[in-house]
Amino acid sequence: MEGMIYDGTRVRAYESLKALCGYAGETPEWCDALWTQLLEDEELYGELLYYMKNNTLLDRMRREGCTLTDLFARQMDQSRGKAGGYGQEDHCRMVDMVLRAFADMAGRNREGK
Repeated sequence: MEGMIYDGTRVRAYESLKALCGYAGETPEWCDALWTQLLEDEELYGELLYYMKNNTLLDRMRREGCTLTDLFARQMDQSRGKAGGYGQEDHCRMVDMVLRAFADMAGRNREGK
């Protein structure tokens, strides 16, 4: 394996993303599609690493006038009224909304910063 560079950070990040997607009820296919988009976007990948480490959004990047927090808030508005109370299910929905904010940001034009 001479000359091969092994990046354990990416392996751990992918494993963490798969766990988050499973927790949020997303399919492995959806998770893999998001991972592919993240690998193509270094800035967004950095935001994901920050989220995984700190359990909060760094919110440094902006695309088409939106930050990740803006996109997360949009997800919250769209899910309002789907379930009441607070519990495990609500936490899973919160994780799903964060992941969907990342997916939404990945689909935005990089030139529209």
